[in-house]
Amino acid sequence: MEFAEAVRRRRMVRNYREEPVPPDVIDRVLEHALHAPSAGFSQGWAFLRLDTTDDVARFWRACTPPGMGADQWSAGLRRAPVVLVPMSCKRAYLDRYAEPDKGWTDRDESRWPVPYWDVDTGMAALLMLLTAVDEGLGACFFGIPPQRLDAFRSEFGVPGDHTPIGAITIGYRAQDRRSPSLRRGRRSLTEVVHHGHWHPPARE
Repeated sequence: MEFAEAVRRRRMVRNYREEPVPPDVIDRVLEHALHAPSAGFSQGWAFLRLDTTDDVARFWRACTPPGMGADQWSAGLRRAPVVLVPMSCKRAYLDRYAEPDKGWTDRDESRWPVPYWDVDTGMAALLMLLTAVDEGLGACFFGIPPQRLDAFRSEFGVPGDHTPIGAITIGYRAQDRRSPSLRRGRRSLTEVVHHGHWHPPARE
């Protein structure tokens, strides 16, 4: 698939057929994530791969708040045969920038204008989403409820210095309803691009 077509076709898919995804396809999704940029080439990310029925079920049990089952929002997501969880590691970045070629030996987090460990892991996640489209699959990125993070870590043995930035379901797309949020429409270039200087929005 041409890159521009993959970008145009990318959308969050929330309903899947109960059909397995070949392991080599998931390998490619993860391999492409490794090509995301990272500050200092720190590569402070890790990816939990859940691609068996039991492991996917464990994910949903750990990440579902008590009393909340397969609601309308998540019912289709739960049919996805694969869940990938991208995680960021701040320590890897602080360690990297304390090395001689960087020299920030004080490990002061105030040197970081934004948390690049999360930014870079987010870019790796986007490469996963685009690769899924290129492979003819659907994918959806969503958050893990904060109150379920401890249960998630305990269930899968995730160390405390790795933070899940979200989760990605992957599978073959079933008939899916469009998100009501899309009614907002896509903002145009003229609305979001400020060429040479910040311009206030035009008055109606």
